[in-house]
Amino acid sequence: MLVITVLNLKGGSSKTTSAAFIAHAMHESGLKVLAVDADGENESLLQWGSLGEWPFPVIGMAVPNLHRQLPGIANGKYDAVVIDTPPMKEQRSIVLSAARLATHVVCPMAPTPIEYNRLPAVRQLLVDVADLRDGDAPAFAVLFTRTVSNAASTEVYREMVAEDGDYVLKPTIGRLERYSQAFGMPIENALNSAYGDAVIELLDLDVQKEIA
Repeated sequence: MLVITVLNLKGGSSKTTSAAFIAHAMHESGLKVLAVDADGENESLLQWGSLGEWPFPVIGMAVPNLHRQLPGIANGKYDAVVIDTPPMKEQRSIVLSAARLATHVVCPMAPTPIEYNRLPAVRQLLVDVADLRDGDAPAFAVLFTRTVSNAASTEVYREMVAEDGDYVLKPTIGRLERYSQAFGMPIENALNSAYGDAVIELLDLDVQKEIA
């Protein structure tokens, strides 16, 4: 079972939007998907799933032992689980638990100085995850969101993040109304969007790791 955990240090980093579109892209590809809202304070994914009448279930599970509880609910019933996490700084135990369960971790971030400076905290969490998983770690990728078309800074930050040792997905999520105004609305054709391209590349990372 694939488990995609979407995380970042702070709120407002497009975690919920990314989780929503990633889940829909996977559903549109033919997978049986479960979406999990682990942000008990905001519950934005739960609300969006209800308002948008999503074609797959969304459950709330904002608990620090998510990695223990969720397998009993999801295993054998779903091909993929997408977890939207709370801000890492405020609810680190929940985010850590969600990452412990993950096969893949996605960190959505804008290519800006303030968001780049938050990446070391994400890396440290992944180190802690590896320790708890006996040295194993989920495939990790950064996804640039809220990008401006043809902005030179995007490629500058891509090089900086790559030089730090993190994998940056090639597709970028533009600053478009399709995404900024999507909350509460049905999501269609996610697989044919930049998010769909990102999912395809993300799922290839595991194969690349095994070959290496």
